[in-house]
Amino acid sequence: MSTLDENRLVDWATFAHARAQLGANFVRILGYFQEDGVKSVARIEDAMRSNNAAAMVLPAHTLKGESRQFGAEPLAECAAAIEEIARQCVESRDEPSEALKLVVELRPLFQATLALLEREANPLVERRPVFGRRPAA
Repeated sequence: MSTLDENRLVDWATFAHARAQLGANFVRILGYFQEDGVKSVARIEDAMRSNNAAAMVLPAHTLKGESRQFGAEPLAECAAAIEEIARQCVESRDEPSEALKLVVELRPLFQATLALLEREANPLVERRPVFGRRPAA
């Protein structure tokens, strides 16, 4: 994902569904996503620097699941690909060099996605419909 297309970073229908399901807990849970995501990205980067595929698996898995909860599919896909490569490397006792490109893309993707989610979750932000996007519920 060389360029970040804001219109494709979040599935707004999934986001609206999560917001409706979580109700008053939504902002708190989104805060947990932010905290966990920062930690997961840092752990994945640290694991990449030390060529430790096993240390990539759990934070990538966590980031994948939490991203999907909020409709952050490109972020979830990136984390899933890192997790898959890391698992294969653990099985083959290989270094995760194949994941390097994805790991480099992960932090900017996470930051851009989180900024959109937080902007949309902010009750003080005026909502303007965007072509191809459903307004928040």
